[in-house]
Amino acid sequence: MSAPLHGLTVALAEGRQLEELAQMLEKEGAKPLRCPMVSILDAPDPAPVQAWLDELTAGRFDYLVLLTGEGVRRLLGFAERASRRQEVVKALGRTRTVTRGPKPARALKEIGLSPSLMAEAPTTDGVIATLKRESLQGKTVGVQLYSEDNPPLLQFLASVGATVCTVLPYIYAPAADAEKVEELIRQLAVGTVQVIAFTSSPQVDRLYEVAAERKLEEELRQGLERTCVAAVGPIVADNLRQRGAPVHVCPEQGFVMKNLVQQLVRRLA
Repeated sequence: MSAPLHGLTVALAEGRQLEELAQMLEKEGAKPLRCPMVSILDAPDPAPVQAWLDELTAGRFDYLVLLTGEGVRRLLGFAERASRRQEVVKALGRTRTVTRGPKPARALKEIGLSPSLMAEAPTTDGVIATLKRESLQGKTVGVQLYSEDNPPLLQFLASVGATVCTVLPYIYAPAADAEKVEELIRQLAVGTVQVIAFTSSPQVDRLYEVAAERKLEEELRQGLERTCVAAVGPIVADNLRQRGAPVHVCPEQGFVMKNLVQQLVRRLA
């Protein structure tokens, strides 16, 4: 009996856990096509991150909003390099933490902690809905960002009278060169790739950025229309849909790569 994804070529935009995802798919019979769209780097200037950690360890945050698991781990990396990891872990344990989804919660679990609150849904709107039940007037809220800004969340916190202190512990940088992304777009257009899997929103941004640069928007549109498009969670799926792309596979909960592969198997077996 053949494996459920036997013979299917699956394009992978993942970077950091690329081989882990590729191995999962290979076990199901798929042929991974590796095309990491972005790489993740520490924030180039450590000073603002260390200053934010000073505020955390001094007990100045009444709440701490953690939006990504990568952000938690990067903060701990900055703490480690400054010989203050234990101090930061203790401060995290003392602070009322709010996580956006399972990934930051899992990162806390790795250091023996649990979030005080988990967002109703693993989105910014989910975080806001959860925070609406808290009394935030006059409180100071630390926010770990994953991009330069998050207007809906920061505007909400300002509107309820909270003081906000943000940190951006990592940045995204292009990983695949534009030629490799262009080749992927052309393969999608002619149908030699049957599935494409996205595990973060910046991967989608990078794909469309190269398509625009190379004037391949129509080829990309046609390619995605004929391809099974998989998104690891609702944020990635929303990004795709807002660009007019279909989303055929997206876990309803547990937004991790293992569940994404399981959903692909259910749909395509």
